[in-house]
Amino acid sequence: MSTRLINIDRDTPLLLPPDMRDWVPADDLVHFVIEAVAGMKLDPLKVNRTGSGSEQYPPRMMLALLIYCYALGEFSSRRIERATYRDVGVRFLTADTHPGRDTICAFRRENFDVVSHAFLCVLKLAREMGVLKVGTVSVDGTHVQANASKHKTVGYERAGQIEEQLKLDIAALMEKANQADAQNIDDGQTLPESIARREKLRERMAEARRTIEAQTKAKAEAEREVHDRKMAERKERRDNDDPPENGTPRAARAPEPGAKDSVNLTDPDSRLMLKTQGSEFRQAYNAQAVVDADGSMLILATGVTQCAGDSQQLMPMVHAIDGEIGVASVVLADTGYVDADAIEKLEKEGKEMFVAVRRADNHGQRRYDYRPRGVLEKARRDAEKQPKDPRLQAMQKKLQTAEGRKTYAKRKETVEPVFGVIKSAMGFRQCLLRGLEKVRGEWSLVSLAYNVRRLWSMKKALAV
Repeated sequence: MSTRLINIDRDTPLLLPPDMRDWVPADDLVHFVIEAVAGMKLDPLKVNRTGSGSEQYPPRMMLALLIYCYALGEFSSRRIERATYRDVGVRFLTADTHPGRDTICAFRRENFDVVSHAFLCVLKLAREMGVLKVGTVSVDGTHVQANASKHKTVGYERAGQIEEQLKLDIAALMEKANQADAQNIDDGQTLPESIARREKLRERMAEARRTIEAQTKAKAEAEREVHDRKMAERKERRDNDDPPENGTPRAARAPEPGAKDSVNLTDPDSRLMLKTQGSEFRQAYNAQAVVDADGSMLILATGVTQCAGDSQQLMPMVHAIDGEIGVASVVLADTGYVDADAIEKLEKEGKEMFVAVRRADNHGQRRYDYRPRGVLEKARRDAEKQPKDPRLQAMQKKLQTAEGRKTYAKRKETVEPVFGVIKSAMGFRQCLLRGLEKVRGEWSLVSLAYNVRRLWSMKKALAV
């Protein structure tokens, strides 16, 4: 008996126009995205008002297109444009229209404020669905690769050396050009091109030094403000006969840049950050997130900082939760957020804090530790080290109780899987945009897409 095969006919046209709804499953994410964006009360989205007369793509469709493609791991405007031709779900969302990559990129760049508002609208939708009840939250950060190479980073001293060398090269080439002009020699314009190329590079080195000087001055002023505030608080405690704090506030740095202060020529706002202890440096940003730890695992607030560590981000991130969706009552954070002053202030606001004081408290007891002996010895010494601040000592004792360990265990079960989904399932490991403000907008858009994806999966689970 001969094998029966399905006839694949690519030449005969369809008798009737196809209905694209028949090609997309009823429970596909695209339907949820379209309905969610349609129900949002958004501020007017920016459109091109130059008066060209050409018809423009509907802003809500463009927003839904970005959310859907980001949720599927398509971040590049070129790849999104290609998806409008190749992906059935995207083609259904756009109603078989095809925005160009320039249109997509411009819309994304000009509507980050609306993205932040849409982020809040999705959280309100989650609360209406009954899956979001803000109470216990986890705070954490992750390094995201910048759209720049670490090899394009230059130090202040090295930039000055290169600038001086280029000045000498330009002077030598100018002398050579003058000699060629005097002898009426046709050099084929090679000298002017060489001079212009070196002059452009010299200006980049000079601009890099100016940027480093401005950054150093800003850091010095910020540290001076913190130092003066802490000294004023210490004086107030002495005047009130309160117990003195341990240690002395760190003095502000000098406003002049040091030899090792550096800047990246491609993205000056990015910073060299160490991925993990013992690994190599990379050019990155520190992306922050506050995650609901009561079951929904939705991102409640986002932020991006240039600091590799998280020590100054505890209060800003907790306060970044919009009051319209709720107020956090319990806050979980790892050792990177240890800040006795911030913990004390948040506790005075009525929040119960669970912050790991030692690195050994981050993940609990390991069943078997495969780390090298040197790393194990350092971890053992760190575990035995006792904090000097009595507020941190009290926090350490609190986490050693059965209730403290049980509550703190929610942190690694909530915020870390969120970063895993964003980086592994969605594939967002590197920023596409440059500059701190644009990266903040991009991280907000990624978090919005994650929340929509997460809310859609919870809706499907509730429907079962």
